[in-house]
Amino acid sequence: MGKSKTKNQKKARVAANHVAEETYGSVPHSFVFHRGQIGKNVEELMMDMRRVMEPYTAQSLKVRKKNVLKDFVTAAGPLGVTHFLVFTKTENSVNLRLARLPKGPTVHFQVTKYTLIKDVISSLKRHRMHEQQFTHHPLLVLNNFGMEGMHIKLMATMFQNMFPSINVHKVNLNNIKRCVLVSYDPASQEIEFRHYSLKVVPVGMSKGVKKLLQEKFPNMSKLEDISDLLLKGVNLSESEAEQDGEHNITELPQVYSGRGNMRAQQSAVRLTEIGPRMTLQLVKIVEGMGEGNVLYHSIMTKSEEEIREILKRKEARLQEKAERRRMQEQNIAFKDEKREENNTLKGMKRKWQKEEAASDDSEVEDTGMQEDQPEAEESEDEAEYYRQAVWEEPDED
Repeated sequence: MGKSKTKNQKKARVAANHVAEETYGSVPHSFVFHRGQIGKNVEELMMDMRRVMEPYTAQSLKVRKKNVLKDFVTAAGPLGVTHFLVFTKTENSVNLRLARLPKGPTVHFQVTKYTLIKDVISSLKRHRMHEQQFTHHPLLVLNNFGMEGMHIKLMATMFQNMFPSINVHKVNLNNIKRCVLVSYDPASQEIEFRHYSLKVVPVGMSKGVKKLLQEKFPNMSKLEDISDLLLKGVNLSESEAEQDGEHNITELPQVYSGRGNMRAQQSAVRLTEIGPRMTLQLVKIVEGMGEGNVLYHSIMTKSEEEIREILKRKEARLQEKAERRRMQEQNIAFKDEKREENNTLKGMKRKWQKEEAASDDSEVEDTGMQEDQPEAEESEDEAEYYRQAVWEEPDED
């Protein structure tokens, strides 16, 4: 038998579970699904986006034809889901909607180009994609989103809130295995979405030393001295040294997983694209959850007078809707009153019927008593007739 847990161990376990629940509940969660017919390729793109959003997404979310958007909103509340990524397809384009729950806004994108994970991996000689990378959320990097414009700032805020925030003073570098790059091109007004696998390797040492650190014995048959193993390949050009340079070499503040990645040592950060890859074009931004005022539209522009007219028509529709609702409530109340009156009348009618039935029974009893009296009078006449005829008293029978 194993040792039973002490009180301190139980308290520590309860406290750890409580901290884990708070941490898990404080990060954003997402639903990635589609609406309508999208085809096989777009469906694979949707599943690839679920891989990007792991682990804080519904990996096995099932979508049925009869489901409406309200069903997903209803299910999202108890599960703590904060964002929707909805894929749709028309005859001319593939669309992506990013929605913030519960009250919006909703950002509409057109997916002009996309590449699936399987296509990106097949184009690489060596890919770095394994299941351990998806146990933690990716690191988000935004590029060129500091420009002027309400729609650009809103897009940046939307992308930032889709992924958990990182505290640079408490983050564990070993949990960062992936990177998501979202880059905005101001010339074409397109957004490039990329997904990378992250690897950290030590620099300033030869390939032979790296093999020794990886517990692999190098081939020294062509070497004249052991120093050749340590010094050969140290001063290679950037192209020969896997293009490591100032752009990706940094000093590690922590010990990173991998041989030779020590604290305060120079290491190179290398990115390998694992997909999916998307090129997005902003179409419009809507104020609410799927409906509401249009905050920005890339194609249609309206003057202030047109906007006032639209708001006026919308206000009139809302008033008509409120008036119809008020009339419906009045009709329902009137029907309830009528129903209560009918129930009261039916009760009174049943009471009157019972009273009439009781009065009929009493009349029948009185009539029976009156019918017995003539029979007694007839018996007395017959006895008198017998006395006068026979001059004797009749028998009792």
